[in-house]
This record gives sequence, structure tokens and C-alpha cells, in this order.
Amino acid sequence: MATLRTAVRPALSFQSLRVVARTSPNTLRRALSTLPNNEHIYIHDVPNAPKKQYLLSYLPNEPPIASLAIGTTTQVPPTANSLQENPEFLQILHWVIKDNAANDPDVQAQAAMYASSAGSSLGSGGTGGDGAGGASAQGGMGGAGRGGYIHVSDQRYPPDFGRVAYPEDIFGSLELDSRGNFVDGTGRYQAGNTYRIVTNEGILGLSAYLRERLIDKLREMDTQARRNP
Repeated sequence: MATLRTAVRPALSFQSLRVVARTSPNTLRRALSTLPNNEHIYIHDVPNAPKKQYLLSYLPNEPPIASLAIGTTTQVPPTANSLQENPEFLQILHWVIKDNAANDPDVQAQAAMYASSAGSSLGSGGTGGDGAGGASAQGGMGGAGRGGYIHVSDQRYPPDFGRVAYPEDIFGSLELDSRGNFVDGTGRYQAGNTYRIVTNEGILGLSAYLRERLIDKLREMDTQARRNP
């Protein structure tokens, strides 16, 4: 699981925000805003905070459940310094990627590209690598029919063709066999430890397929949480 880093910690913890979400009356229906740099992420006001604070979520439901939120920020759009990442959300994100990445058309296209390279490594950015490592290596197909790894990456700053995403944009890696097929049918996803939800290039940007799977999972968990407060 990724190591989490926070530069500025908001005044309210996610534990206290969870209590707010369960006890606040849902008496006011209003049109929620979304981030200017990501229309899929909703902006919720955090009540009773000592200073202005916002909770960011893929769900418009009010009151929001903080454990399912991306994080909190003191400014919009968020920056790497203003956002407090929610570790529970990051766990959910990696679960969804692990269960669904091998079925993502974008990831499948990447696997096909690596297979067609006949064992040559296309990874020439980041730290470099020969395909023999996992999520921390900048993988490509290994030589001599060994297979290798491809990365599942954030799409906020897509790398040039044939290059590897920056470490802070890499969610994790999937393993391919010597013919470019996902090992065990799933790719045996390995989460990386360098991903950041916000960088200078923007906030979390999933493929359409993975975003839909993530929202489905969050909706399911939101429904369960409201039924069992």
C-alpha cells in the first residue's frame, strides 16, 4: 500500500468528519459544484470547521461519508499542499484497481502494445527497468520470453508514446506472461508506494472504465454505511 504524505493537516480529522456525516440532518438539497479540473469530483462544505474547508468526493450524496471521500482541502482546486489524502479512500481505490484493471480497455491496449514489442522494453522514463521488477520498477516486457510488467497509471498527465509515467502518477503494476497475457488472468496487481492524489498536473484522473467501477463500489459502500450507522 502506498505511503501517504500530508504537507498541511486540516483542523478536523476524518474520524470527526465521519461523525458529522452520520449525525447531520439532510434537510437542505442544493446543487453541488464539481472541481474545475475534474468534473467527476464533487465539492462538499465541511461544517463547523475553524477555517474554510472542503471535502472532495466522487459521490454527490449529502451529508457525505468522510471515509469514502478522496480527502479534504482548504482551497479549490486542491494542491499537493492543501489536500489531506484519505487513507481509507486509497485502500478502496487499490481494491478496485486490483479487481478490475485487467478488464480495462486502456490497460488491455497497453498489454497488447507490450506483447507486440516482442520482448523489448518500451520503458525509458522514470527510474528505468528491464521488466523483472514489480510496481516499483519502470517495467516493460522482459527479454527472452520472460514476460514482464505494465503500469496502471493516472491519466492526468499521459506520458509520450513508449515512455513510462512519472512515479507519482503510477498506481501499481500488472504482470504479463511471455505472450503478453495477464498472469492468472488478473495480472496479480501490485500497488506502488509513490502515487500522489494531487500533483502539479492536477488531481486523480482515472480511465473511464476504472472510474465507473470505483463509483459503483463507493455507491455500494455508501448505501451500506447509511443503513448501518
